Amino acid sequence: MRIVLVGPPGAGKGTQAEFIAEHLSIPKISTGDIFRKNVSQGTPLGAEAKKYMDAGDLVPDEVTIAMVKDRISEPDAVGGYLLDGFPRNVAQAKVLDAMLEEIGHCLDMVMELVVDDEEVVRRLAGRRTCRDCGQIWHIVFDPPADPEHCDRCSGALFQRDDDKEATIRHRLEVYNEQTAPIVDYYADRSMLVGVDATGPVENVTGRAIAALRRMES
Repeated sequence: MRIVLVGPPGAGKGTQAEFIAEHLSIPKISTGDIFRKNVSQGTPLGAEAKKYMDAGDLVPDEVTIAMVKDRISEPDAVGGYLLDGFPRNVAQAKVLDAMLEEIGHCLDMVMELVVDDEEVVRRLAGRRTCRDCGQIWHIVFDPPADPEHCDRCSGALFQRDDDKEATIRHRLEVYNEQTAPIVDYYADRSMLVGVDATGPVENVTGRAIAALRRMES
């Protein structure tokens, strides 16, 4: 099965991608992993991507797409794969369609993890990180005994810039402007399946697996 997983920041894509890929015995393919692998191995595409990454710029679509094409052509992806973090916009989705057609593949499903903006803010803005050991706590879902210090090592806790409300809302604006339109793009092709991503992780996983079973039956 070949799947694209989409959803806003804070929807739990990384966690659910791992569970879904394991359930289906297919590789989870994320652009972040692909970038790191190509850069660490010193491939020509990695060298090209590194120039943009070092400058703090987005890696151009053509480089990203070339990396994805190489990755899904590897032997472990013959039986299917789950794409996490790609495509990020309608232009990439259209190029992905053309690329898959060229190599004789097609997507079986696009799964959207559905969660509203306020829930995303609640999830992400509540995170606190230990300066010493890096442990992440949550003031609501997993609070430390002392709100100022880590239970594990007593290090000082702080809120990362990425976890501040203003930053989260900006990330949501970017997602809604650039990535959310692919939901309609795939819905128009009757490929979209929405999964409620609220509640405990295991409940979300259960809904995702149930959606997969309905698709397979």
